[in-house]
Amino acid sequence: MRRVRSAFSSIYRSPVLLLCLAAAGWSGNFVVGRLIHNTVPPVGLALFRWLTATVVLLPFAIPRLRRDLPVLVHHKGTVLLLAATGVAAYNTLIYEGLQTTTAISALLMQSIMPVLILAFVFALFRERPQIFQLLGLTLSLAGVWVVVTEGSPFDTGALALGGGHGWILLAVISYALYTTLLRRRPPVHPLSLLTATFGLGTLMLAPLAAAEAASGSSLPLTGGSLAAVVYVALIPSLLCYFCYNRGAELLGAARAGQFLHLMPVFGAVLAFFFLGEHIHGFHLVGAALIGAGLTIAAAKQRPSHRRPPLEESDEEGLPARRIR
Repeated sequence: MRRVRSAFSSIYRSPVLLLCLAAAGWSGNFVVGRLIHNTVPPVGLALFRWLTATVVLLPFAIPRLRRDLPVLVHHKGTVLLLAATGVAAYNTLIYEGLQTTTAISALLMQSIMPVLILAFVFALFRERPQIFQLLGLTLSLAGVWVVVTEGSPFDTGALALGGGHGWILLAVISYALYTTLLRRRPPVHPLSLLTATFGLGTLMLAPLAAAEAASGSSLPLTGGSLAAVVYVALIPSLLCYFCYNRGAELLGAARAGQFLHLMPVFGAVLAFFFLGEHIHGFHLVGAALIGAGLTIAAAKQRPSHRRPPLEESDEEGLPARRIR
């Protein structure tokens, strides 16, 4: 038991390992979403994903929630924004986009997220990016453009954001904002924050799922669909969100966002074996540009002079309680 606790403690203190685990688990989410896109409606999948995750998490989180409820209510604006952007919107838009685009393309488009995170960090917190970050992320953005245009970056006719790519782009924007807003997360236990955002996100999706079902698209009660719900509820939801929130807490939003570049690597392998998707030349060119951009962005980093994240004051200027 001591060894297990020691191993868990080591992982909990390692932002690199936490963020790698999150990237790997989320890559599987894209593959599952694409695998069942013909049988499971996107909003219904998102709703039952978060509902299942909330039900599983609630028994463990109730003691923390009771203690942290006043703080969550005090920061209700931030909590609602986190639930809307990171829970309700992001994954629903991803599942909608996967109706008409491949998992590999959708995963490669995630690499635009660090660019948007830098933009949001500057807009909300006036934190200027470093020149190497701008150069590197611009190169990554060029790689995403190659993927979106399917190898014809100068042919505007190859760009079809009205389809699945458009939904994926909206999802990326939503999650970039979520990652940036994590800097203002309320000073509560991680279980309390996860349960609150999961529960609120579920409530936000309920009317949309009801409308989807009324139109004739409902979740089929088959072994495959139920297995998909269980997977996306336990791995991409519970495990990955916990790992990513903790990793962003330790490294900061901008640096945590860089690890999302790993998703196309994990996802391409999974999509090849489980979906039979082939990696085309434009995927390789885009991936090379994205990888080069990531390398440049990480090559020059000024030492961070921020205060430790667990001791920062909150957005109201009140002293933050140390996370337990």
